Amino acid sequence: MSMQITPPLAVHFIWHPDDNENIYSTMMEFRRYLTRDIDRPFSRELNIPTFLYSSRKPKIPPSSTPQKLAEKDVIFLFISSNTLMNPDWESYINSLSEQDNYHIVPVAIEREGLNQTSSGRLKNLNCIRAFDWPTALKKEYAILFLSHELYRFGLKDTTENNLGIDSSIRLFLSHAKKGDTGLKHAEAIKNFLDNSNMQKFFDANEISPGFKFDQEIENHIKNSTIIAIESDAYSSRYWCQREILSAKRERRPIILVNSLEEYEDRVFPAASNIPCVHITAEPLEEKDILRILIAALLETIRFEHAHKLLRYYQEQGWIDKSAEIFARPPEIQQIVDILDKEHKDNLVICYPEPPLYKEETEWTNHFNITVSTPLWSSKQENETSSNLRIGLSISDYLPDGYETYNQDIDELKRFSQSLARHLLAGEHTLIYGGDLRDEGFTKFILDEATVLRDRLQTDQLFVENHLAWPLYTKKENTKWYANYKTVVKPVEANIPDDVEGLIQNKDRFIEPNCPENKYIWSRCLTEMREESIHSSTIRVFAGGKFENYLGKMPGILEEFLIAYKEKKVIFLVGGLGGLTGKLCASIKNQCLAEEFTEEWQTSHNAFYRELQDIARSHSNNANYDDIRSIVENISISKLATKAGLITKEYERLMQTPFVDECVHLILKGIKNLSSKEGELNDQA
Repeated sequence: MSMQITPPLAVHFIWHPDDNENIYSTMMEFRRYLTRDIDRPFSRELNIPTFLYSSRKPKIPPSSTPQKLAEKDVIFLFISSNTLMNPDWESYINSLSEQDNYHIVPVAIEREGLNQTSSGRLKNLNCIRAFDWPTALKKEYAILFLSHELYRFGLKDTTENNLGIDSSIRLFLSHAKKGDTGLKHAEAIKNFLDNSNMQKFFDANEISPGFKFDQEIENHIKNSTIIAIESDAYSSRYWCQREILSAKRERRPIILVNSLEEYEDRVFPAASNIPCVHITAEPLEEKDILRILIAALLETIRFEHAHKLLRYYQEQGWIDKSAEIFARPPEIQQIVDILDKEHKDNLVICYPEPPLYKEETEWTNHFNITVSTPLWSSKQENETSSNLRIGLSISDYLPDGYETYNQDIDELKRFSQSLARHLLAGEHTLIYGGDLRDEGFTKFILDEATVLRDRLQTDQLFVENHLAWPLYTKKENTKWYANYKTVVKPVEANIPDDVEGLIQNKDRFIEPNCPENKYIWSRCLTEMREESIHSSTIRVFAGGKFENYLGKMPGILEEFLIAYKEKKVIFLVGGLGGLTGKLCASIKNQCLAEEFTEEWQTSHNAFYRELQDIARSHSNNANYDDIRSIVENISISKLATKAGLITKEYERLMQTPFVDECVHLILKGIKNLSSKEGELNDQA
């Protein structure tokens, strides 16, 4: 088994910074549909790795080109007069790799961009003509066209001799004929499809003479994405029910278009557990049709990508070799069908992340079924695990316009959410330091901790927040803690003895607005970090910034050095960028990156020299010679052994850009360490 994870699909975006106003928001809206929504972390959306390439200076192209990271890589290249007329950008585009399953999709955002396909790397490639998209529906057309090309190049097997339409998506429109809402909506969608390159199947009019009606329908369903148009009469029609049941039995992608006018006395149970788009019963406008088709395309991509990804993880040993693969959480009728057909005693079902809550899958216990995702299993949930104290040293970093860091910072939040979800499910205590705010990652872990606490019917608190003085003097923090009193345990760090005399009023918040105050802050932050790390069993590091921090040195760096000196179990997640990425590179190369030098820190942080001078007079300054000595002499093999991984696995953790792989390796290490509970707790 290879240590190099190669997922089925990765998507890359390249654009010129001067085109930001024209395309950036539209492009990022499309990307949002490809990645799990960080504001809805339990959504069943796509989770495709995405990478971005641009620059901060118009005349300078990105520092690197998209690498071959997946089985299939799709590169959306946005071309314009800006990319055409800049020689360096033209050279950059011509340097893009030419290899199998590395597909470049040119997107002309100006008519002039079409000229870029007359020669060089893009010669004779057909462009998506983004400049033709109507302004009022630009976002919808972008998502539709880009999704369609992603499906064709990323999930279908294409060759140079294939016609583009050969890899187009097939749609099956399911609707009731009684009443006119479903029929009119279906006709409107069909008329739109007639002017596109999407193959279609549309009810009885498309059935070939001489074929049986039911067999023809079921044969088409086997190869199609089903758009079920739910009108008032839909759920009571026999053929509508049969079409849904056939699609579920064949495990096909399905979306429900809800267009109820008044009332439906019974929602057909099989028409659930699928995406739903709501539209009115009024005649469809173009925007409504686009919304429906976008939902169908994205669900088809999600469905097929999920199958490919889970099959790949199965080959890698992440998933039980005998597991039945589902692209959506399993349903009772599907399980009954499998058991009737195969008579398995210990059926294992695997579906995509994230896991359902336990209450939603309790019915599987009656069938003696193990349900799982790549990172979780109901079998493991029933096993007794060690309760470990795991500190999270994760923070964002300053963006560089995707010139060097080719992932969006939101990937750090996805990593944090996924890791926190699984650690809390394992009933571990999460330790987090800093000023918590009711947003993003913080809200997520507190919501998860609330669910866990209610499910276990316990008074145990699973989240600790360690705060340094003067942060815990802020009145808004008191109110914030009051809202989450049953979930989070606040831990107020002591004020160090050597600065206590410098503080006039311990109950009053002071701003870090001068070197003297910055010194007090730095000492208090160091005290908090030492106390937090000392109470931890394990520390996980990811992201981190080099500039605009409070403290004697960058926070992630200081926490790493403290944890390393205390011989804690350390997981370094370097592939998601930031300070941790530079730290991993420095350890691997045994050569300290310049950002870790005092010269660099002084030139990039206001008043840092003055802070160091004050700290040095008290023998509390950051010693960059010591930092170099420590970092350049760290043994990766020793870090790996201590973390329950082999060296190659730990090296992969230090560089992989894939969130699921990062979480998998950390959970694997923790599982391997669980038998050493006594040894680990001695370190806490």
